[in-house]
Amino acid sequence: MNSDAELIVDRRRLRRSLTWWRIAAVVLAVAAIAALVWPSDNIRSFENHIARVRIDGLITGDQPTLDLLKKVGESDKVKGVIIRIDSPGGTTAGSEAIYEAVRKIAKVKPVVAVMDTVAASGGYITAIAADRIVARGNTITGSIGVIFSFPEVSKLLDTIGVKMEELKSGDMKAEPSPYKPVSDKVRAVSMEMVKDGYDWFTGLVAERRGLDIVRVRELADGRVYTGRQAIAVKLIDQLGGEDVAVDWLQKDKNLGTGLKVLDWEPSRPGSSTGLGFAAADVVLRSLGLQGLAAGVERAKLDGLLVLWHPAL
Repeated sequence: MNSDAELIVDRRRLRRSLTWWRIAAVVLAVAAIAALVWPSDNIRSFENHIARVRIDGLITGDQPTLDLLKKVGESDKVKGVIIRIDSPGGTTAGSEAIYEAVRKIAKVKPVVAVMDTVAASGGYITAIAADRIVARGNTITGSIGVIFSFPEVSKLLDTIGVKMEELKSGDMKAEPSPYKPVSDKVRAVSMEMVKDGYDWFTGLVAERRGLDIVRVRELADGRVYTGRQAIAVKLIDQLGGEDVAVDWLQKDKNLGTGLKVLDWEPSRPGSSTGLGFAAADVVLRSLGLQGLAAGVERAKLDGLLVLWHPAL
């Protein structure tokens, strides 16, 4: 009888133990789901801080990044913003969109740009939207200019015996065409578009850096500069890293010490360029082929570009 009673007691203890473990597992599962579902914005919203936003890779003005910058500007808990840039540029329209989004933030709170390895062309456009620019001595920046590139494969088509016929509503429709050599008229019209973009870019630099437009055009022949060269010609403000940027926010913008620097990241539910590009990008990066992944990114670009891309 004693052994039966002890067995019953042991079973009850085991049941109670299993019940507590089940409750603990449910609580942990709920907490994990809440962590995934609960927006990270809400976690950051509980304390005053300096927001860090990264602009990496090709700049296309994607909506998740624009939405993120809007949230940063509207957050009462964000007292200052650091824009970390590591980008060779991207599309002209995309760079314009990022520039305007950063300028909106700068109207209500201090913004400092920190250049990493590369902040050229469209990356530099992003930087000049900030109130102050900090770069490493060996950062690559500048590349002030616009490019419009397109393939021309008419000789290849002739070689393989393929002829492309076009029926167009006007002689400038879909020009320049990859199927025939560029005419003088098409070249002239395309160059007018490039010149317009160039005037816009150099005008931004003159306005934001307080330089005479003639001087800006001297600097804007497309060349890149190291951080040391850039500070000598007043394209940036200071050499250093994020610690220098934080010090400027604390002292010059009176934010005081003690504010944490917290990352703000965009939500990316999917790629606007389609499953094929997204899948290829993931596979290449998983195999360590970042160079080819960059080629996949480059293939997405079209139109006027503010891009420094010697490797491509």
